[in-house]
Amino acid sequence: MRLVRFQYKHEAPVFGWILNDFVGKIEGDPFGNYRRMEAEIPLNEVRLLAPVQPSKIICVGHNYKEHIKEREVETPKLPLLFFKPPSSIINPGDTIKLPPQSARVDHEAELVAVVGKRGRHITAESARDFIYGYTIGNDVTARDLQKMDGQWTRGKGFDTFCPFGPWIDTEFDASDALITCKVSGQPRQMGSTRDLIFNVDAMVAFISSVMTLEPGDLIFTGTPAGIGPLVAGDEVVIEIEGLGKLSNPVAAE
Repeated sequence: MRLVRFQYKHEAPVFGWILNDFVGKIEGDPFGNYRRMEAEIPLNEVRLLAPVQPSKIICVGHNYKEHIKEREVETPKLPLLFFKPPSSIINPGDTIKLPPQSARVDHEAELVAVVGKRGRHITAESARDFIYGYTIGNDVTARDLQKMDGQWTRGKGFDTFCPFGPWIDTEFDASDALITCKVSGQPRQMGSTRDLIFNVDAMVAFISSVMTLEPGDLIFTGTPAGIGPLVAGDEVVIEIEGLGKLSNPVAAE
């Protein structure tokens, strides 16, 4: 199933599911008991929103070897965790705003795991029972501020720095999927999820040894090599094989 949040005409946002080129509403809690209504609303007539509203956005840094090389940093011995605030979330198609405090803002194409049920001290062997599905994310980063501060909250946390979507695919196989990123039509990033240093199961186990995971929480799994700067007027298109595309324009704040 592909889970979405969408707005149809002037109605309030609701959860839904996609069948071919149509959307059906979901009644109830998509992470609990729910019922799928008939898919009869044309997909091109709805506005797709960020598919969940997470309590927290947990990110894993330096999780691809080639990205570590381009950043000229050491390979982490354990998953390197940081947060993005929920206030940084924007919808698919919304504009990434370049803040005046930064002279360099980069794209970071990522596979994002979505937590499906509450858990703490989850084993790697049972981790997949706690994953609802996967979506596409862009860990937008003010690179100069990240380097300046040492810790990453400011560089990762600006409003509009967390586009993700357009849906959550509950049947997606994350073991070997191609991730690409184009900026204004120019290829920037290409990598495969098979090259993750810490796979999703290991990430879920490690993160849940620190904090309780809640339904809807996001785990950004890391970015492949090829990060680069964004400028006003750019269009960022991230594609994950078998999962879809996430597109966002870029403008000065």
